[in-house]
Formats: sequence, structure tokens, C-alpha cells
Amino acid sequence: MSMSAEQIKADLDALAAQFDYIKEAIDLAGYPKPRIRDRGYSTMLRTIVGQQVSVAAAASIWNKMEAFLGEGCPAQILLSNDFDALRACGLSRQKQGYARSLAQLVVSGALKFDNFPADDEAAIAQLTQVKGIGRWSAEIYFLFAEGRSDIWPAGDLAIQESVGKMLRLSERPSEKEIRVIAEDWRPYRGAAAIMAWHIYNVEFDAI
Repeated sequence: MSMSAEQIKADLDALAAQFDYIKEAIDLAGYPKPRIRDRGYSTMLRTIVGQQVSVAAAASIWNKMEAFLGEGCPAQILLSNDFDALRACGLSRQKQGYARSLAQLVVSGALKFDNFPADDEAAIAQLTQVKGIGRWSAEIYFLFAEGRSDIWPAGDLAIQESVGKMLRLSERPSEKEIRVIAEDWRPYRGAAAIMAWHIYNVEFDAI
């Protein structure tokens, strides 16, 4: 279940009570809305479909796949179709490899979307077994689809930019640097990440 607006607000208020720059960000931009994704295989398959293409192109490919394979593009049906059939839907050779990796792990029972480990790092490691799913994609899934409240996608450039802006740093901090910075934000790093995306286009000099 995704983080609710109430939980995001409560977590950010807890951070704002400790860090003036979080309070400044809230005062300037307000609270972010929840980011919600459905839990399960189809969401991860859509993530694969959407890699390195526009939102419109990804939606077109997905619609063709669902029309051909059925709602949610069931794993067993996807695996039963050959390269040319999936290529006709717009799925490249590389993405077919990733999609088949996901579908095979689901069909075999090696990957169960209703039974990930409670430990965030263990859950991320399990999901990144899928070819084409890196740490960032796994973190986004667990933050938006499962509402894990301490996920921190430090490799996200927009988050790095926003943290630098919020802390009035002269340069965008590195992934390593914002991992260190965000240690003080535990166990509310998920809300901090959502806030970072929320303020990405906000001009902080206006404060």
C-alpha cells in the first residue's frame, strides 16, 4: 500500500521539527501529493516497457501488449509468445529479455510480489534479480507500490539536485554525499524523497 497523504505529512512534520531547511521547503512548496503505483508483476513489467522511451511511446506499447496478451499481460501468456509476436507490439529485443526474466521468475515462484522480505535491502536485492531492473527501479517500486517509509533513492539526479538546493549547497551533491546527509532523516527518508521530487522546480531564492 502506498504512503498516504496523512503519513507523508506526519513524516515531513517530524523532519521539519528537527531541520529548519525541511520546514522552509514545506512553507514554500506545501506538502507533496502521494505517488501511487499498483503492487505486483504488471507494475514492474510496465517499468520495463517504459525504460528509455517517452511516456506516450510507453503507453502505446503497453496498450498493444494488453490488447494482445490480455489485461496485465499475464506472465505465462507472455512467455508463450515468440519474439516476432512481442516485437509487433513494439517490445525491443532487449526489453523482451528483461520481460521474460521477470515473467520466468514470477511463474517459477522465485519472485513473489506478495511476500518480499520486510528488510528493505533484502527486498531490493530480491527484485533486482530481474534483468533490467536496477536499484533505482526497485527503490521506486517499494516506495510507491508498497509505501515503504524509509526508502531513499539516492541515485536519482532530481533528488540530488533538490537536496543541494534545499541545503543551499553550491554544487549538486553526489549519491554518496546525499546518502550520508539523509542518514539523519531516518526513518522518514521516503517522505523526504517524495518532497525532493516535489520541490525540484521550485526556486528557493524566493524564500
